[in-house]
Amino acid sequence: MSRSFAEFARDKRGGIVLIFALLLPVVTGMSAAAVEYGSLVKRRSELQRAADSGAIAGVNQFKLANTDDASAVRTAIAMARAQAGNQRPVAAAAEVVGTHSGVRVTLSETIVLTLGRLLNLPSLDVRVQSTAKLAGTTRLCLLALDGLSMGAFHLESAARITASDCSLYSNSINPAGIQGENAAVAQAISICSAGGYAGRANFSPQPATGCPVMRDPLAHLPAPRIEPCLDLGSLLNPKKYVEDPDNPAYGKNIVTTVATLNPGTYCGGLHITKGATVTLRPGVYVMKDGPLVVDKKSSLEGVNVGFYFTGPRAGLLFDEKSVISLTAPKEEPMRGLLFFEERNLVAEAVSSSLVGSLLGGVGGVVNGVGNLATGVVGLVVELPPPLGGKGKPKPPPGGPLPLREYRIISDEARTLLGTIYLPSGRLIIDSKRPVADQSAYTVIIARLINLYDGPNLVLNARYGATDVPVPRGVGPSSANTELSQ
Repeated sequence: MSRSFAEFARDKRGGIVLIFALLLPVVTGMSAAAVEYGSLVKRRSELQRAADSGAIAGVNQFKLANTDDASAVRTAIAMARAQAGNQRPVAAAAEVVGTHSGVRVTLSETIVLTLGRLLNLPSLDVRVQSTAKLAGTTRLCLLALDGLSMGAFHLESAARITASDCSLYSNSINPAGIQGENAAVAQAISICSAGGYAGRANFSPQPATGCPVMRDPLAHLPAPRIEPCLDLGSLLNPKKYVEDPDNPAYGKNIVTTVATLNPGTYCGGLHITKGATVTLRPGVYVMKDGPLVVDKKSSLEGVNVGFYFTGPRAGLLFDEKSVISLTAPKEEPMRGLLFFEERNLVAEAVSSSLVGSLLGGVGGVVNGVGNLATGVVGLVVELPPPLGGKGKPKPPPGGPLPLREYRIISDEARTLLGTIYLPSGRLIIDSKRPVADQSAYTVIIARLINLYDGPNLVLNARYGATDVPVPRGVGPSSANTELSQ
């Protein structure tokens, strides 16, 4: 029998289901709106952090690179975009504020709203801004000067570089100007490449790309005077006929005993070997036409000493079993410089055909890049001999460029206090223990910088913990960088 309408109206069974069905779209919409709002808040925070990083990197250029407003703006934009990620197009702008004392970065992004279409609001513009003001100088602790090579700054295997208080920089415009392979780790305040970066290493933070080429901050330094050659004679080499015969390619001045050496010009280089223990008196030691080699369980110690390398056959090898402890001079002519090499080797060693191939490899885009190819002309005249030591020397990642090589493969090179300045050379660090970690500060500026095996190169920036000065151009930081949003 059919029920009347009045009876149906009085029947409340199934009312909950009806109410739930009516409210379900509302609840679902509110939940979706909450999720979308949370996503917007998260993305805005990401953009704000990217803008902060860009502003800091940009303002740092005024002290780090001796640069102009345009370079600071380019660096700020490059860093901000790198930190913002590439999931969506981000509009970035930067401007200099004050008198080279601040950089303001603005990031904006249009975000498509899923629910916005229902409210006639299909998208939303998110805009953030950050201003960094510099109240002191910034810290540069590593700069690879080569403007063209792949892997100008290169890490592989389990190599690690720790620069918690300073910045890492590569001038190479190659798409792989910075390379990090295998389990390598690079940690710094900022990492910047004039070109790009490649590899599977753990970079912290992610390198900014497209940074302006940095002028050599130590190009103003004059070379020390080269005195007449010293003659050590044979008294310091009592083990001349013990073990292996002397190898002149490793240095013509040979020490195989306990000795204290004086500063001066060591023509043909200096070889400390066969268990020798050498202490250096303060001053400048010139390695002319030969390398500085410490090997076979020998040790080298010097306070307030600097080494100047000149001639195509100069170079350096601190072998695996050596013990090294060196601090740079406090006085001129090498104030704050631990290693310094002459700058004209590139003109002697790199052929014009090689330069042509390098230019082709990066598209030939070198106009306006500064001194990338300055002096890279002429034919090969004489190449330095390869220095042995642990393992087999590896060619540079970008090809066998004939440069002076400086190999630190010692497992006991804990104190290297000062600035390592090798504008024409290749610095190779290939050890299994920390390097330079017991130094108050270490700054490295070299044409190529390659880390292999498993070292932890520690670049401290505790300038106030030592009376060894820092050369002008890479100086200390005396105040904080202030951020405002």
